[in-house]
Amino acid sequence: MPLQAQSRSQSSLRRVNRSRSQAKGSWRSTLQVGVLAAWVGLMAFGSLVIWSASLTIADASFSRHLLGIALGIICATAVWRSDLRNLANISTALLVADIVCIFLPFVPGLSHNAQGMTGWIRLPLIGLTFQPVEIAKLLTVFFMASLGAQYNGRIDTVRDYMKLCGMLAIPFVCIIIQGDLGSSLVVFFAGAVIIMMSGARKEWVLSTIALIIGLVSLILATDSVIDGLFGDSASLIKQYQMNRLLVFIDPSADTSSDGYNLLQSLIAVGSGGFFGKGIGNATQSGSGFLPEAHTDFVFALLSETFGFAGAMLVLILFATLMLSTIHVAVKSDNLFLRLVCVGIVGMWMFQIFENIGMCIGLMPITGIPLPFISFGSSSMIAQCTAVGIVQSIWRCRAKAA
Repeated sequence: MPLQAQSRSQSSLRRVNRSRSQAKGSWRSTLQVGVLAAWVGLMAFGSLVIWSASLTIADASFSRHLLGIALGIICATAVWRSDLRNLANISTALLVADIVCIFLPFVPGLSHNAQGMTGWIRLPLIGLTFQPVEIAKLLTVFFMASLGAQYNGRIDTVRDYMKLCGMLAIPFVCIIIQGDLGSSLVVFFAGAVIIMMSGARKEWVLSTIALIIGLVSLILATDSVIDGLFGDSASLIKQYQMNRLLVFIDPSADTSSDGYNLLQSLIAVGSGGFFGKGIGNATQSGSGFLPEAHTDFVFALLSETFGFAGAMLVLILFATLMLSTIHVAVKSDNLFLRLVCVGIVGMWMFQIFENIGMCIGLMPITGIPLPFISFGSSSMIAQCTAVGIVQSIWRCRAKAA
């Protein structure tokens, strides 16, 4: 009897261990650990940065930041539980939804002016404000991925390549008309990455880049002539946009506005040293010398508070997030979902490079937020939804296997 009892006990123990192993494997098969860890790490560190900012900056509401995170997690969970593969067949509907989303701020009764910017809406009944262009970025990624997937990884003719470029130009131009140059560049870069990964030839891409550089140069030259003849009201590029380009070339060219912001940002980043000044001690950012320290210039605030070590931690987390998302793309056997993944990586990459670059003088100043770190519920919800999309792709990969 003792031997039989011991045998039954060992058999039960093996069943329990096998059940635990299966549960563990199931959890890992539906959630990509690298993406999840980087996401949680970025949100946690971002919350610490915004809490630090809330101690000295009145507009940096920590409770509103937490509300954005909560809504973002809800959206991410809902998307994670969805199967996105059917979206590949509704490219026209995606384009229509994208355009509607971009122009929502022009709808009477919805439009809302936030600090002089008109790209916001106020949701009826609940009264919350939202920036629809953040969702339009994701819709553009899905739209371009649905078109790119039709070529099965190889674009054979220049006509097909130009067709994809023309389709990308639609949301790009619409966002420019709406008045948000920064978001239009995000959409352009994410869409360009998708086109390249859809099988476009290198010589076509290089020719397009050269053409864009030439067109930009022509526009700048033409604009200076128009401005001289008819004034700023007739200019293609507004004066504040031109000032940002001039400040990028020479920060001392404008010491009253964008040039001042850049100089204060450089001082904040440099004064942080290796370990930073500590929470609540960011004098440049917290004392009002650096405007929009908790939004556009949050990397300068972060660097001043937590120093080089904190900045490196954020970069490591961002690198982990993007490399893990690329891993999801590689493991997916669905071309549409794979292109969605690389489009999201392109979106994150441009936003990170532009936001950090403008804080240290490597890129022109724009209003692009730093994902998961900058204060703002619209951006947080959209970025969390992007993480949910990546996790959904990983879950669908596991289901297909």
